Amino acid sequence: MLHPIADILTITLNPAVDISTAVDAVRADEKLRCDAPVLDPGGGGINVARAICRTGGSATAFVALAGFRGQQMAALLKDEDIPTMVFSLAGETRLSLAVSDRQADTQYRFVMPGPVWTNNDVDALVDRLRKIIAPGMQVVLSGSQPPGVPVGFPKVLAAVTRSNAAVLTLDTSGAALAVQTTNEGAVPDVLRLDGAESEALAGRPLSSKKDVAEFARTLVESGHADAVILALGAEGSVLAFENTVLHAVTPPVPVVSKVGAGDSFVGAFTLARATGADWMDALRHGTAAASAAVMSPATELCRDSDLRTLVPQVTITQL
Repeated sequence: MLHPIADILTITLNPAVDISTAVDAVRADEKLRCDAPVLDPGGGGINVARAICRTGGSATAFVALAGFRGQQMAALLKDEDIPTMVFSLAGETRLSLAVSDRQADTQYRFVMPGPVWTNNDVDALVDRLRKIIAPGMQVVLSGSQPPGVPVGFPKVLAAVTRSNAAVLTLDTSGAALAVQTTNEGAVPDVLRLDGAESEALAGRPLSSKKDVAEFARTLVESGHADAVILALGAEGSVLAFENTVLHAVTPPVPVVSKVGAGDSFVGAFTLARATGADWMDALRHGTAAASAAVMSPATELCRDSDLRTLVPQVTITQL
């Protein structure tokens, strides 16, 4: 029996217009002649929405935008046919510049600051989200938090999603992620961490799948989320829920770029859950999407054809 597709809303509070280019070599004090720049809309939630839309689904990107670069961002999203809701701010949306050095085969990344949020901005954001988030909606908060937004904002959002009978997936970092380990306030339904974030929260190295599985199980048992996903890079992902811990991995794939694997995982995982998939099948799709993403250039995220090829090749074991 087919399930109706739930609405998917991704939230990006600190987006960036990504500009990428290349030069023969980066040298100090010289005028460097760059290749024609490529512009892309950047930010965790935006990339999750892009991954969903590129693999046959639909998601609305709720994006905080400011100034001229905010207008650029809106135009880039329109060009990609990403449904967008804009939350307007004063100031300027961030700019991220990536310059590749062909001679050294290295890349330099420069990230400019974005707008500083006020308390009034945060209050207006929460009011807006309360009106938008509907029962059954899959909500994804992904990416870094901008200055001025309280580190406890994910818990505020979790309270909104739970009161509105929606589902929240959280994929953030830094201080906002650390707050999730406290027992105060609402928690997300799904919490995703990469390897470095997992070890930072655990306060110790997680050197084996057994260590990762036990930490994921501990986070669920201690009530930090209903389900926890821990990314293992080329070794796949671990998912803990209820009394179950699963590990999923694809066969080795050719690596073109590691950028976007996490966002592609979240996109495919969320889309699968939105269409009624169980935890195991959602993990299968997320893991396939992460591997598909590394097979593509960074700006392409995961290709639908690669995703469909890899889904049946995912191996899932219980830990």
